[in-house]
Amino acid sequence: MNKISVFLDDYRIEPEGYVLAETIDECLELLRNFNIEHLSLDHDLLNKNRNGLMLVQMMVDEKLFANRITIHSANSVGGKAMFRCLKQAQTDSILSHSTIISLRPLPLHFYPPGVLQHYIDVM
Repeated sequence: MNKISVFLDDYRIEPEGYVLAETIDECLELLRNFNIEHLSLDHDLLNKNRNGLMLVQMMVDEKLFANRITIHSANSVGGKAMFRCLKQAQTDSILSHSTIISLRPLPLHFYPPGVLQHYIDVM
């Protein structure tokens, strides 16, 4: 099975080579049905209750993960909560210790030169 990379966001444009998921339901569907190499997550989505933190909690409950997970949310409080939840899952041996978890906020309106290198390196 080929691996895909997924970008969860309802505002930003996905990097080249990534599958865009605009809701946590779309992202869960991809996590359940594909082998994910890189999963990049936003916190703030159109539905304020079904946000990135809820997705991360569901991922931990269902043990749905990727080889590499990046939190790209510009919401510093929400992004840090997502990061801590994933790191705790690693501490509790729910998430593999080999999974790379990064907190790398992306700007909302444009990508400065070089900022997407983190995404290009996966391809």
